[in-house]
Amino acid sequence: MFIGSLPLTSNLLLAPLAGYTNLPFRLSMREIGGFGLTTTELLHARSLLERKKKALELAQTCPEDSPLAVQLFGAVAEELRDAAQMLEAERVAVIDINMGCPVEKVVTRGAGASLLRDPVQTGKYVSTITKAVKIPVTVKTRLGWDASHLEAVQLAPILEDAGIAALTVHGRTREGAFGGTVNLAGIRAVVQSVRSLPVFGNGDVRDAPSAKRMLEETGCAGLVIGRGALTNAWVFREIRAVLDGAPLPPPPTLVERVAFMTRHFLRAVVLRGEHLACLQFRKMIDWYARAFGPCKALRQGIKELSSVAQFHDLVGCFLEERWSFPARDIQFEESRVHNKILDSSFRWNDEQI
Repeated sequence: MFIGSLPLTSNLLLAPLAGYTNLPFRLSMREIGGFGLTTTELLHARSLLERKKKALELAQTCPEDSPLAVQLFGAVAEELRDAAQMLEAERVAVIDINMGCPVEKVVTRGAGASLLRDPVQTGKYVSTITKAVKIPVTVKTRLGWDASHLEAVQLAPILEDAGIAALTVHGRTREGAFGGTVNLAGIRAVVQSVRSLPVFGNGDVRDAPSAKRMLEETGCAGLVIGRGALTNAWVFREIRAVLDGAPLPPPPTLVERVAFMTRHFLRAVVLRGEHLACLQFRKMIDWYARAFGPCKALRQGIKELSSVAQFHDLVGCFLEERWSFPARDIQFEESRVHNKILDSSFRWNDEQI
């Protein structure tokens, strides 16, 4: 399929998730594959224009991280326009506009889900951006502000006229945040409201059955999967197999899952340094542990992680306890992971921008 002029190998996409879909995670996911596009965490357009360190880190990429969409948020259309032009010059494949973040500090800025409140004005806002770049511009939003105001049905055709190349709809409202279940009928109504705009469904897709159900009940063009990938990096390959009528692949072994987590962590160490990588990785164990089975000591240990050596000790003890594997069986050569990353010419460091 295509998003604008961009060909995709799959209609399954990796969703942007604040705090999670950074470069180390995206590169690790690309080794598993099965999806057509990844997206950065949401990135404040003004912060990018001001070259703030955090914004540059969020936008960091490399040649192996392609195709890539960068998700921007902000209340001022001209700032998103200028940031989009900057990203286009750096050969980013897609600009994605966040209109779904329910977090108060984003909404009170007039960004994120607050853009649902005035569809006509939001259409003008989006036109400012789509007219300024040649690469595809997409939008990720929610069904509406609350259950009584499902603005996405009105907004979608306005966004189509404003020139976006695709729309992702999370099947909850801003008020609903991430609780309850997604409203598939609501996503279907958005799909039916546009002429030819590809609409992607998002929310609660964690395996092949839930993916198939969303596609069948909504008629959406594809799926954008986030939290399901945090627990199971192989989810895209499993869904693709079922959609193609092939047998469901065997689930990854415990060692394969731990190996993936280890590669993810070591990439984070290379890119962020040992101290910051350890701090940021502490929250990841809650997602990985869901597929590990009993792992209390590992979970508690990583929540207090402070060094690479400690990580290897924790993982080694966990596997020896569970399967009697010596720790060295999954102690990957750090140099192999490090060199593969460091050989890439990263964009967005202070010297290059």
